[in-house]
Amino acid sequence: MATDYDAPRKTEDDSESIEALKERVPDKTSGSIDSEDADNPSGFELPGADLSDVELDVVVLPPQEDEFTCMNCFLVKHRSQIAEESGTGFICLECAA
Repeated sequence: MATDYDAPRKTEDDSESIEALKERVPDKTSGSIDSEDADNPSGFELPGADLSDVELDVVVLPPQEDEFTCMNCFLVKHRSQIAEESGTGFICLECAA
């Protein structure tokens, strides 16, 4: 038997009216978003802001045995990414390509 895939398919769930669907959708004006916070940009840091009084806690790890620093891009990568060794150091696969 041939099936017409372009024919509209109706189930019992599809028989709801537009009014019933609108009732289930939450009202945009009664949302849980606090409009005072959304309109207040003071919580955002702007580029070029003075951050001299801010202290950052950063843990710096020493170079690991299985890592190297690429002499072209200066990124720390795993030793499996070594493409070649130059006179100054190692070059990664991405820089060698």
